[in-house]
Amino acid sequence: MNHPIVPNEGVLIGRARVPGFAHPRVVTVRGDEVFDITGKQAPTSRDVAELSDPVDHVTSAKGTSIGSVEALLKNSWAAGMDAGAPSLLSPIDMQAVKAAGVTFVVSLLERVIEEQARGDKAKADTLRRDILDLIGTDLSELVPGSDTAMQVKETLISRGVWSQYLEVGIGPDAEIFTKCQPMASVGYGADVGILPISEWNNPEPEVAMVVTSKGSIIGATLGNDVNLRDVEGRSALLLGKAKDNNASASLGPFIRLFDGDFTIETVKQSDISLNVTGKDDGFILEGVSNMEQISRTPESLCNSAIGAHHQYPDGFVLYLGTMFAPVKDRGGEGKGFTHKPGDVVSISTPSLGKLSNTVRMATECAPWTYGASHLYRDLAQAGLL
Repeated sequence: MNHPIVPNEGVLIGRARVPGFAHPRVVTVRGDEVFDITGKQAPTSRDVAELSDPVDHVTSAKGTSIGSVEALLKNSWAAGMDAGAPSLLSPIDMQAVKAAGVTFVVSLLERVIEEQARGDKAKADTLRRDILDLIGTDLSELVPGSDTAMQVKETLISRGVWSQYLEVGIGPDAEIFTKCQPMASVGYGADVGILPISEWNNPEPEVAMVVTSKGSIIGATLGNDVNLRDVEGRSALLLGKAKDNNASASLGPFIRLFDGDFTIETVKQSDISLNVTGKDDGFILEGVSNMEQISRTPESLCNSAIGAHHQYPDGFVLYLGTMFAPVKDRGGEGKGFTHKPGDVVSISTPSLGKLSNTVRMATECAPWTYGASHLYRDLAQAGLL
């Protein structure tokens, strides 16, 4: 297989809507085809993740072909989808969907410096020099919660620039929040939603870790943590309104399970690329988030979410955050970036493929109507429980 959207190698798991079945099907990719591997042992994505050896299960399951990768990808776009043919869904189902914020110190501090300087380069240079005197020449080496980080905190407080975002950016505790409810995320080709009240919003290209109920990280996928910057900017207490809306959490196209060739170290060395292409204005925005710059390791972020303090019986996925904050003007000088309906957002890295979605108003995206109760009723009727 040689396809830019789906990794050319690895053990992949996803979910698909297949005609003739009331419930989503668990699928994998073999060569140029997608195979349905749903069975009693693991009728859901969550169940596959909870097996003692998910890789062995996926590779050894017999399965039935439901069509070519190309055909499934083409029919997964919300616009023009044929309900009589298979299409991809988000690769997760019963897992909780969590997200980590402010995980890249280097971009966080630069934004704070620029904000404090208010366009005065001399002030920016002075503040940056003070910080670099404390931690050296590489901001990415600042370890959140360390003595050096606390010194930086005191320096920033003395200059009147401390905020709740800096607290979670360089303080001892990571920001972990709920992105959406189980079964509410959308997959490749789906529309993603922004609220009609928002005039300043953006995509957040991220890697999402797949974690079991025991806290084991077993794989990864791509994610778009759609964000309403103006809503969150009004108050951090509006985070739920800024982050959790209809179709605001995108994941996919597939989960790639960790094996001998693809590991968490692969994720740590990844560059996550972003492309936004406007439908009507031809606007193009591009950027890259370098995972080597993350200030909290994926393991530490997952440990912040699960442990003796918090359990997830069905496991969870965790968006790891992004260093990319789009500032390219759109619609006029100084206005910065914001989405327009019809934007196509693509997030990609070679090891995980490409996740693409179209931006709509959340009120115009397909409503979320199929929840956990519907899934388990359908699985029971199919004799899979």
